[in-house]
Amino acid sequence: MELTCLHNKFNFPSLPHLSRPFFKNPNPRIFPRKINILFLASASDTVVASSIKELGSKKDGEFGDLKSWMHRNGLPRCKVVLNESTSHDEKHMPVHYVAASEDLRAGDVAFSVPNSLVVTLERVLGNETVAELLTTNKLSELACLALYLMYEKKQGKKSFWYPYIRELDRQRGRGQLAVESPLLWSEEELAYLTGSPTKAEFLERAEGIKREYNELDTVWFMAGSLFQQYPYDIPTEAFPFEIFKQAFVAVQSCVVHLQKVPLAQRFALVPLGPPLLAYRSNCKAMLSAVNGAVELVVDRACKAGEPIVVWCGPQPNSKLLINYGFVDDDNSYDHLVVEAAFNTEDPQYQDKRLVVQRNRKLSVYAGKEKEAVSDMLPYLRLGYVSDPSEMQSVLSSQGPVWPVSPCMERAVLDQLADYFNRRLAGYLTTLNEDESLLSDPNLNPRRRVATELVRLEKKILHACLQATTELIDELPDHTVSPCPAPYALLLK
Repeated sequence: MELTCLHNKFNFPSLPHLSRPFFKNPNPRIFPRKINILFLASASDTVVASSIKELGSKKDGEFGDLKSWMHRNGLPRCKVVLNESTSHDEKHMPVHYVAASEDLRAGDVAFSVPNSLVVTLERVLGNETVAELLTTNKLSELACLALYLMYEKKQGKKSFWYPYIRELDRQRGRGQLAVESPLLWSEEELAYLTGSPTKAEFLERAEGIKREYNELDTVWFMAGSLFQQYPYDIPTEAFPFEIFKQAFVAVQSCVVHLQKVPLAQRFALVPLGPPLLAYRSNCKAMLSAVNGAVELVVDRACKAGEPIVVWCGPQPNSKLLINYGFVDDDNSYDHLVVEAAFNTEDPQYQDKRLVVQRNRKLSVYAGKEKEAVSDMLPYLRLGYVSDPSEMQSVLSSQGPVWPVSPCMERAVLDQLADYFNRRLAGYLTTLNEDESLLSDPNLNPRRRVATELVRLEKKILHACLQATTELIDELPDHTVSPCPAPYALLLK
């Protein structure tokens, strides 16, 4: 949990163009249009295949599996195989995953994918300067990579990347639990997350994807002479928004953030990388750029046939769900956010802001809720300080601790307990009901992963409430009435 000052707010986080037509456009301000052709949503328009017609049929057997294609194009001998995991939906093909082909020890190189088989913006746009220009403007790297793969998919089997795109279609942007990101869920399914702040994060991300979609045509012309091999309409005519969103989510589920590389190479699509690799929060193995390749060194012993796991970075479960479609019950980075806003009409407003800015970094993670509550209290007490002399005492204190009256302490603890109770009441189910749902082996996969997320959130809130209640019980005098606070902080 981290405390961050935002002007009159501070947070307690407890809980991460590609083308132009084959002809030259004499006036880049005028979009060329084809009157008789409009590419509609179809199996060839998106990196995520439809539920009825998925790529990977018998007629594609000439290409072999992904790993065979990679070996034919430069992948050296490696120590992994592609295995299958049954899909929850019988309409969809099984999910592939990377497993050890032999017993591995910590420190072994599982595979090393040459850069010729890695997709980055530098490769896509052909010029690192152009790549940096595009990604520092209005489009993210993910949007550029998604658009590139959509145009490549229109090439069909003529595309060099056809076997890789076929594998992404097979995965359908599904994570380790074979569940797509909630960005592709229906409104009814998103209702499973009612009460969770994560729901708002999904809606915000969806709006961001829509804004990027609206900028695709601009990027298409900015790319100049690049990708002249695509004789198709401009992006927003070639690809409806829903198709772009599906492709964006598919890329989001498999993109790798490489360290210590130029900006145009930092986001990479690596065959044999995620989502074929299993993410774990307690793992330290990472895909790394090494001598013209992206390699994976395992951090633990692994028996032949066992899935290969990698670190997903310091992401809370809300980010794991939105990015990869799963949550990790053993995630030491998981946290919730408690936001407290000062009343701007408070005569002591500026001084209180100064105190928060001076002591604004407090990191407490899931499993340390009691410490988190104790860290919150000094700042909540500021809302009950009204006398200027008391405020001077606060300003002169060393650190976020100062003397408080019994009535102030009772008022602060009551406010905090009420806040945690209100947040818990905002969910559709109780913690016990969540446990009961998860015991059902036939529970809908999306409902299951959503229930796992809200269950973990409620466990944090319950632990915080318990810690607050224990502090109330420790007060020496329970007959003291809470003192009034005309400028108490607003907890959100």
